[in-house]
Amino acid sequence: MADIQFNHVGVKYPNGFVGLSDVTLDIPAGSMVGVVGLSGAGKSTLIRSINGLVPISSGELNVGDHRLSNARGRELRQLRSEVGMIFQSFNLARRTTVLNNVLMGRLHHTSAWRSLLGAWQHDDVELAMSALERVEIVSKAYEKASSLSGGQQQRVAIARTLAQQPQIVLADEPVASLDPPTSHVVMRDLQRINADLGITVIVNLHFLDLARTYCTRLIGMREGRVVFDGAGADADERVFESIYGRSLTAADVLEAKAEL
Repeated sequence: MADIQFNHVGVKYPNGFVGLSDVTLDIPAGSMVGVVGLSGAGKSTLIRSINGLVPISSGELNVGDHRLSNARGRELRQLRSEVGMIFQSFNLARRTTVLNNVLMGRLHHTSAWRSLLGAWQHDDVELAMSALERVEIVSKAYEKASSLSGGQQQRVAIARTLAQQPQIVLADEPVASLDPPTSHVVMRDLQRINADLGITVIVNLHFLDLARTYCTRLIGMREGRVVFDGAGADADERVFESIYGRSLTAADVLEAKAEL
């Protein structure tokens, strides 16, 4: 399993915007980490730097045996095969079946002709079905992705990531477009993946109560810097103010916002 080490990492975008500034973090393999902060605080940049979607500008970032400052071509592809990514928008092929979507997680392990023809090996199909069982949606395997609710689509996206057999799962605002009950379902799925399989899970969240409930470690970002790094239980209102620069409001709590 892969440890993640940020050593004075900086990210500066071509337009001059600073995404990360002097970030130093050690994330041991098997961690369940929530990253919180305002929009533009650096949450997505932090997560996307781990799989090379956002290149670092300074410092060192190591993911297991991979050094991101030097990763190119084949090594970058190998890294991304070991790091699963879950997006807010699900990123499913809506016109094909749920099972075919999950099998996309096997592309790195499958020859080009098999993937083009859909001639998946039996072991890959079994692995995909097992992933669907883990997120309790195997009954939808042969339905089109377009027929599913948003929460169901996100669970398919999680299953696709599991089929990849990753060492690390990155989830970028995975519940932002979901209602509160479905948000809890998705977060429980991620929590079980971490607890049962020992996979490192790093998830960006806006709602502090979700992060405190499901993540054993919280990282608070503000203006590209880490301003809090500790246990979820320690993230009180004073810590919230240090991250968000203001007092906690109902809009920052999932359950309270649902009642507004």
